[in-house]
Amino acid sequence: MDRDQSTPSRAEAKINIPIIFISAHGDVPMTVRAMKAGAIEFLTKPFRDQDLLDAVQVALERDRARRQREAEIATLRERFESLSPREREVVTMVVSGMLNKQTAAEIGTTENTVKVHRSRAMEKMQAQSLADLVKMIERLKIPPQAP
Repeated sequence: MDRDQSTPSRAEAKINIPIIFISAHGDVPMTVRAMKAGAIEFLTKPFRDQDLLDAVQVALERDRARRQREAEIATLRERFESLSPREREVVTMVVSGMLNKQTAAEIGTTENTVKVHRSRAMEKMQAQSLADLVKMIERLKIPPQAP
């Protein structure tokens, strides 16, 4: 469990391999450190075969879900990157709650132009509604423009 302090931890290095920690001499502090470091389970010997199988099943399911979330975020990021700079600007203002008229005044264009940018952005992002678009931008952790 001890490691060279100059070596980054698994979490710091962004390594996402599910870990099941097994020890014959585990104690509470060791268990806490392992779990905080990202271990899925901490099993102390002797353990039942079913306990290990259950831990492996949990680890595989969590990893599958993590990979799926990462793939979805990557797809959203690609879509967002496909927007023109003006479309990105309009999207961040609209999802912050600004009306088309307010956005137009803020960026110095007409309301109809904002509507066109918003419509194109929604199409490129494959958002079915403004609520969809807001959720997508939140998942991307893009800060909204202050109204």
